[in-house]
Amino acid sequence: MSLEKNTSDPVGRSLKESLNVKMTPCQDLALAALTSPLKPNVFVTGGAGVGKSFLMRYFYRTVDSKKFPMLASTGAAAVLVGGRTFHSFFGLGILDGGPEATIERACRNRQVVKRLRAMEGMIIDEISMLAGPVLRVAEIICRRVRDSDLPWGGLRVIAVGDFAQLPPVERDPNRGGGWAFLDPVWEWSAFQKHRLDTQVRCQDPHYMSVLAKVRQGIVDDEVTDYLNERTGPIETEFEGTRLFPRRDQTERFNEMRLADLDTPEKTFETIATGNARAIESLLKQAPVPQTLRLKEGALVMIRQNDPMGRWVNGSTGHIRRIQPGRLSIDLLSGRKVEIEKATFSMLDGDGEVSAALVNFPVNLAWASTIHKAQGATLDRLAVDLSRLWEPGQAYVALSRLTSGSELRIASWDASSIRVDPQVIEFMR
Repeated sequence: MSLEKNTSDPVGRSLKESLNVKMTPCQDLALAALTSPLKPNVFVTGGAGVGKSFLMRYFYRTVDSKKFPMLASTGAAAVLVGGRTFHSFFGLGILDGGPEATIERACRNRQVVKRLRAMEGMIIDEISMLAGPVLRVAEIICRRVRDSDLPWGGLRVIAVGDFAQLPPVERDPNRGGGWAFLDPVWEWSAFQKHRLDTQVRCQDPHYMSVLAKVRQGIVDDEVTDYLNERTGPIETEFEGTRLFPRRDQTERFNEMRLADLDTPEKTFETIATGNARAIESLLKQAPVPQTLRLKEGALVMIRQNDPMGRWVNGSTGHIRRIQPGRLSIDLLSGRKVEIEKATFSMLDGDGEVSAALVNFPVNLAWASTIHKAQGATLDRLAVDLSRLWEPGQAYVALSRLTSGSELRIASWDASSIRVDPQVIEFMR
């Protein structure tokens, strides 16, 4: 069946109609592949703001989550998407003892064996942050447990992510790192590739042109002039989000701005349930702190998507009123909203809640780290683009906005705008 014919696939069409969803042409093509009766392995990619997460949320409604789980590359991502981490699902741990020892342990793990034999496939979110050897170990486990010579033991794999954004923590192939697409497991998986190109976050043509070049590590006259025009001293009172590369910088700046407000401070302790080890891990990964300190007038960021579309993960605004179970917030977009406390959960490998945190789904938004901003849509942004060290870091920072008119840059240097040459070659 050709891809063109698949665009009229009844599953995809009925899904969009029932949810009243309007998709871009490239999302339509990807959805046709995702819902195709042929069930190919699919890799969905594209730059920031093209609707990868949006597409996957709707596709996820078509599958049985117990037979087709959502797996995230990091704990923080798993908390936000309501999924499980890739490592916990496959029982990988830290790959102690090397690949073969890890495979042997996983294949003897009754829970791992039970879920792999019962499932039909999986979605792997933020695939760029999983090292190739980790992916290969999981694929071998699938084949051995399912007693099949087919890729992934016959399981269907949907991979999502952008290799031009944040890379794996370990990129040294000699130490078990390296991009996933460089490992033989990538070709063996035979992904049908779908690149989303249509911007849905940003509708500023000039800004989009600059972002496209930054994503490829290009610093030409257009990029230089654009960044220079927005570079200069940023006043302390800037009412937007500053992105820092390090967590300690973020915390210090938020504390300073909160102290400057003369309104009474109110604290909300995060209520934790579950086993102690899982709670400790979740507290490190969740987007809310153990003790949430707020004041009326404080700038906060909402860290969940609203099913009704009133806000998205990253929406920022000032607290207008604080009540015991409700916050009234004036969003920078102009909308006034009220939010209640929410639950952030960590799932174990079997999809059961191992720990949960309850508090208002907000954090102070005068500052955030670049890593924690990945996936968020910000209203106003100030950033220092000098002395960055990771490939994709500058692109992740710059691509959070809907318009370049809300961008402020403290300083920048061309060496911070970097992309791994291997990624450039892969994207071609």
